Amino acid sequence: MSEVVDARGPKVPPSFPPKSLTGMPPRLVVTSRRARVLAFRADQWAAKKAAAQAALAVAEWDYPLLDEHDFLKAVHGLVHTAVAAGGKSVSVHLADQDNKILVMVLNHQTGCQGDAGGVPAEVAVLRTVDACGAHTDHDGHAWWALLDAQPKPKRRLS
Repeated sequence: MSEVVDARGPKVPPSFPPKSLTGMPPRLVVTSRRARVLAFRADQWAAKKAAAQAALAVAEWDYPLLDEHDFLKAVHGLVHTAVAAGGKSVSVHLADQDNKILVMVLNHQTGCQGDAGGVPAEVAVLRTVDACGAHTDHDGHAWWALLDAQPKPKRRLS
């Protein structure tokens, strides 16, 4: 996750972190890069809807070499896992930097018990996934994957 944590950007004013409505500071703040947040009801159609809407959002960012199949599969797999873990809603957070796209999915539930569990195997093994992980916080569980938007070409077998 160091690619995301060590991101460079402009100096942040001293009034950071921003205030939240819950009184707790937000754990994720994205600055100086393109970002999009999509929210869905946690139901059986959420993964399909999220993958389609996330693909449209990222298409505006002009990454012609992005492996669309890997991106769709990553979003679908992360959202499906979030829905299965419980909660009434899920949110998909997208951000880009240095030809990488971060996909983070949260299932919003307070007082959640237990661990988030791992990232689904079908996401972790995707060719363009550079890193992935999961964690539990006061808001619920989160799963994330960092995809390479300009992957090296596949090797041809001679």
